[in-house]
Amino acid sequence: MNGVLRADERTSGSLRPFGIGVAVVASALAVLQLVASCSGFPGPMPSIWNDFFGTPKSMAVPWGGLALAMVGVGTSVRIWALSAAVAIDLIGVAIRLDAGLPFAVGNGAVIVLASLAVYTASRRDIRGLKAACFGGLLILATKAGDAWLQITTIVRPYVLDEYAQLADHALGNPSWIVGSALAQLGPGVYAVLHWVYIQLPVAAIAIAIYQLRGLTRGEAWPSHYLVRTFLLIGLVGPIFYVLFPVVGPVFAFGPDGDGFQLGNYWPSLVPFDATPSAIGFDGETPRNCMPSLHTAWALALFVHSRRGPWWLRAGGTTWLVCTLAATLGFGYHYGVDLVAGVVLCLTLESTLRDPERGWDRARIRLVAFGSTIMVALLLSYRYLAVQFGTFPELFGPLTLVLMGAVVGMFYATFFATPGTALATWGGQASPVRPTPSR
Repeated sequence: MNGVLRADERTSGSLRPFGIGVAVVASALAVLQLVASCSGFPGPMPSIWNDFFGTPKSMAVPWGGLALAMVGVGTSVRIWALSAAVAIDLIGVAIRLDAGLPFAVGNGAVIVLASLAVYTASRRDIRGLKAACFGGLLILATKAGDAWLQITTIVRPYVLDEYAQLADHALGNPSWIVGSALAQLGPGVYAVLHWVYIQLPVAAIAIAIYQLRGLTRGEAWPSHYLVRTFLLIGLVGPIFYVLFPVVGPVFAFGPDGDGFQLGNYWPSLVPFDATPSAIGFDGETPRNCMPSLHTAWALALFVHSRRGPWWLRAGGTTWLVCTLAATLGFGYHYGVDLVAGVVLCLTLESTLRDPERGWDRARIRLVAFGSTIMVALLLSYRYLAVQFGTFPELFGPLTLVLMGAVVGMFYATFFATPGTALATWGGQASPVRPTPSR
């Protein structure tokens, strides 16, 4: 009976939502490609083509997407799919090496993932199709993100780095501190942090696979999992790039500015200019610092690993710490970017987490408070930057207290031990106590 129920569940439901989703994603990619073609940069379509038939931009993300899709299909399909993907990649590697081209893999994973989506749709396998769509969506999201970063350079030719750097004095200019420390630690530490930084999507897929492992046993989809938060952060976060365009200290104040930097200050000398202004910058460097989405995504990894086994919690903690060190130590972000990234992550996660609770008072309070703090931070970075830099002993602790308040409210609402005063304040229901037998 259980096997019949699982089979019925697997093929139940309508394909219409998937059709609507495909139409929306295809339309968004088409718009981005149109903008790219009119603006003179490649856009998402050539990158997608290369994933199928050329040299994939990333070798890890396609295989991560396929691995995520594997949780939704049976063992026999999984074996055939993985075998086909490996075989296609081996053939591709042989052809590339014979032609003197660089080593690359990923075509097999993308081809098989697309084929898997068609196969599960033809069999009305809703569970398998959903997993395949999520795997593909993570890959496509990276394409859309790359195009959006190029668009930020077009719509925002001026950047606000002087304001962000001045406000960062309130936090002690952590990018300068960590950057100097990494320079002393040598290339080995740099290489490890760089690998962690660029492989963030792979870590997300690993945690998502753990969260969705029950699908392979015929269980239902969990009510909430990391992929949902990752995609929401990727959808909402880039909007702030055009509201507060920032390129980062290594570009605006360091050697990577390609002639547009204000000086080669980073990471040895901390500048202080009490008359900040928007500065013109090149048309290549993305305005993708405020907020730090790497921080937001890494924090989401950390949060979603908390209820896993020890090795998953350790991995989530390691990825968060290394990502924070990389974002600052490479000069890609200011400290104030990271604070905004933390607030953004927890606010968005609060809209999705524990959906069975509904929109109770605690959730509404948390989302409203987090949204207010996010707006207040961005406005203060822009219009109170001089005050931040002049009175760091006041504005530094205040900034951290505001971020800490969001963290504390999030913990009380979703993680505090039920039955405690903190959990009660956070709206968590008290544990049901068994009625004593008479």
